[in-house]
Amino acid sequence: MNTTERRVVVNTCLSIDGSYIGPGGPQDFGWAMPYVTLDVSRDHLTRLWEPATTALLGRTNAEGFMSYWPAVAEQEDAEPRDRAYGAWLRDAEKVVLSSTLSEAPWERTRIFDEPAANVVDRLKAEEGGDIVVFASASVIKALLLADRVDRLSFMVFPEILGGGLRLFDEGLPATSWRLSSNVTGERGVIALTYDRLRTAD
Repeated sequence: MNTTERRVVVNTCLSIDGSYIGPGGPQDFGWAMPYVTLDVSRDHLTRLWEPATTALLGRTNAEGFMSYWPAVAEQEDAEPRDRAYGAWLRDAEKVVLSSTLSEAPWERTRIFDEPAANVVDRLKAEEGGDIVVFASASVIKALLLADRVDRLSFMVFPEILGGGLRLFDEGLPATSWRLSSNVTGERGVIALTYDRLRTAD
């Protein structure tokens, strides 16, 4: 793949009112659990990682993901799409943004204590497929603020949380996007994909 074709793709789950974490604090994610194992959610995740070669994560999400997903890849009774994602995450390049980790506890991992936009610029100059940010809201927000996101990928779950942490803060630059995919699945879950429209598009 030509290096100019690498896309920065950000992915997370959102409530109808735009929150990614409920009002109960950082662990308030139970509202999403009934939906993440639906076919529409698993298929959406598969479409994300298949063209990707790099997972870009914050430290907290990296620790959570790597303590869970690689083991799923080894579970013969696990759902096949879950096993495939676990194997991909285990084998793919991982880039972790952290000011506290000095070395990577996982294979095929690089650690950077730098602004997310700087790291993305470096990655886009290298060979590879898509660079995907999985649910690391602090990284997503920093990249949106710096206008480094090429694709927005959301799972919208039919819940109103009435509070919590919102993804889109005030102060983001005004940007234009094209709806590239809109898939409605079970229980009213919607998988949305938007591509950034830039001047040359």
